[in-house]
Amino acid sequence: MIFVLCGGLLLLRWRRIAWLHLPATLWGAVVEFTGWICPLTPIENWLREQGDGIGDGQDFIARYLLPILYPGELTRDIQWLLGTVVIVLNAAVYWWLWHRQAHGAARNR
Repeated sequence: MIFVLCGGLLLLRWRRIAWLHLPATLWGAVVEFTGWICPLTPIENWLREQGDGIGDGQDFIARYLLPILYPGELTRDIQWLLGTVVIVLNAAVYWWLWHRQAHGAARNR
């Protein structure tokens, strides 16, 4: 989740991380906008049931991170806001990096 939100800042140091960050960011925004769950959640719950018999149907984020990150109950409005923040923040970082690189290349000519 932190990588999706702030991973664009890693491009300041490692440009090639964009190949991992862009798909992760798109996936994170789609999940927020559509309300989907991580595709690993059913596997996680099945493994929990096999191990200790406790499968509550929640995914990792809902079980451990939502109580920390989101006040109260997660609503669709909050999900839309989160998806928008992910896209806007990362678009701004990518635009700034692209703009800086384009102007740096123009100065070197």
